[in-house]
Amino acid sequence: MKDFDSIPTLMADLGKRAKAASAELAFASAERKHAALTAAADAVWANRADIIAANKKDLEFGREKGLSPAMMDRLMLDEARIQGMVDGLRTVAEQADPVGEVLTEWDMPSGLNIQRVRTPLGVIGVIYESRPNVTADAGALCLKSGNAVILRGGSESFHSSGAIHACLVEGLKAANLPEDAIQLVPTRDRAAVQELLTLTDYVDVIVPRGGKGLVGLVQREARVPVFAHLEGIVHIYIDKAADPKKTLDVVLNAKTRRTGICGAAECLLIHEDVAKTLGRDVIAALQAAGVEVHAKGDLTIDGTVAAADEDWGKEYLDSIIAAKPVADIDAAIAHIRQYGSNHTDCIMTEDADAAARFFERLDSAILMHNASTQFADGGEFGMGAEIGIATGKMHARGPVGAAQLTSFKYLVRGDGTTRS
Repeated sequence: MKDFDSIPTLMADLGKRAKAASAELAFASAERKHAALTAAADAVWANRADIIAANKKDLEFGREKGLSPAMMDRLMLDEARIQGMVDGLRTVAEQADPVGEVLTEWDMPSGLNIQRVRTPLGVIGVIYESRPNVTADAGALCLKSGNAVILRGGSESFHSSGAIHACLVEGLKAANLPEDAIQLVPTRDRAAVQELLTLTDYVDVIVPRGGKGLVGLVQREARVPVFAHLEGIVHIYIDKAADPKKTLDVVLNAKTRRTGICGAAECLLIHEDVAKTLGRDVIAALQAAGVEVHAKGDLTIDGTVAAADEDWGKEYLDSIIAAKPVADIDAAIAHIRQYGSNHTDCIMTEDADAAARFFERLDSAILMHNASTQFADGGEFGMGAEIGIATGKMHARGPVGAAQLTSFKYLVRGDGTTRS
C-alpha cells in the first residue's frame, strides 16, 4: 500500500482501483472466480497459525476496550472457526455463477427477443464490526457475483481481517484476477468510514454489518445506496398450541447456541393460557442454562428480573432475554410490529392456522415456524455465506448472498427490426 497524506486521498485511490477492477471482474469467467476462491480457501487453512496469532492481538485490544463476553466471542477465532471460513469459501466457489444468468426471456410481436440477465452491481463497500470472518464471507460473495469490494472491518478485528484479506489476495493472484478486486481499508481511522460513504464516483452500494450505532451512522451519512442490516430484535411467540418439547429445544437453541449473533432470540412472547405451565418451564430451562430472564406477569419466578419498558425492543447480544405473557396471537403480532426490527421472528405452534396468520400478518425479512432463529444465516439458507441480513425492502432482503449482489440488464435482439 502506498503512503498517502490524507484519508480522503487514500480512500479515493481505493475507489479508483476498485472501479477499474470491477470492469474486469464483470466478464471474468466462472472458472477463474472458482479458482480464486478455492486458492483463497487453501491459503486461509495454510496460514491458520498466522491468522490465530493476529487474532490474539485483536483479542487483547478487545479486552483493553472492555468488550462484553458476547462481543469477545464474536471476535475470537480458533481452528474450528477458521475451518468454517474455509468451508464457506469452498461452498461459495461451488455455487452456480449468477452473472449472466437469464432471469426471463420473451419475444415481442415486433420481432424483438428480450432477455433479462443478471449483472454485477459494480463496487460494493462493506463496513462491519468485530466478526473477522465477515472479511472472508464478504470478499467471497462479492467476487462470486463479479463485484469489486472495499472492506472496512472494525477496529477490534484489524489484525485478523488483515491476515484473512492477505489470503484472499493470494487467491486472486493464483487465478490471474486483479488484486484490487478485494481491498481492505488499511487504517483504523474512523474518518475512512465517512469517506467510503461518500465515494459516489466509485462505490455503487454500501452494506453495513454491525450494531445500531454503525447502521444509523451509515444511513444518515451515506451518499450511495445502502443495504441496511438493522438490529436483530428477534422474537419467539409461544402459542397455546405449542408442542412443549419442540418449544424447549428451539428456545434454548435460539438463545444460547451463540448469544452474540443477530439471529439470537431476544424476546419471548407467551400465550397467557400456557404462561404458568409451559411458559414457566421455558423460563426455568433458560435460567438453568445461565440466561438472565427479564420477566413480566405470570412468567415471574424465582431468579427472574422484573422486566422494564426498555427491555422491549432491545438487542442484548448476551445471555439475557425478555419475556412477557400476551393475550393471544394478535397481541403477539402487535408487540412485534411495535418493537421488532423486521429481521427474524418465530412462532412455536402445532396450529397450522396460527402459523399461517403469523406468516401473513408480519413482514419481517425472515419468519419461522417451529425452528430456531439461529438458522437466520445465509449459509443455512444454502447460500454458502452471507454479506448480511438486509432488513429493508429495496433490492435485497433477508440473507444477502451472491445472487442478491447482482442487478440485471436487458439484452434486446432484432434482425434489422424498426419501430413503426
